[in-house]
Amino acid sequence: MATHTSHPDIIKRLKRVEGHLKSIVVMLEQGRSCLDIAQQLQAVENAVGNAKKTLVHDHIDHCLESQLRSDPQSAKDALGELKNISKYL
Repeated sequence: MATHTSHPDIIKRLKRVEGHLKSIVVMLEQGRSCLDIAQQLQAVENAVGNAKKTLVHDHIDHCLESQLRSDPQSAKDALGELKNISKYL
C-alpha cells in the first residue's frame, strides 16, 4: 500500500495528541480543575478531528480521483466509496 504525502504529517499530529492525552491523565491524577481538563480534552478532540479530515480529504483527492482517471467505468464504485468515507467528516 502506498503512503500518502499527508501521512507523515498525520502521524506527527497523532503522536502530539498521544503526549497531550498522557498529560491530561496526569492532570486528572493531580486533581487539577475540571475546567482546565475539559479545555485540554477539547484541544485533543479538535486535533484528532483535524487529522481525520486531512486523511479523508487526502483519500478523496488522490485515491478516488486516481481511480476515476485510470478506470472511468469504476465511477459507481468510487462514488460509493466517497459516500462511505464522507460519513467520517
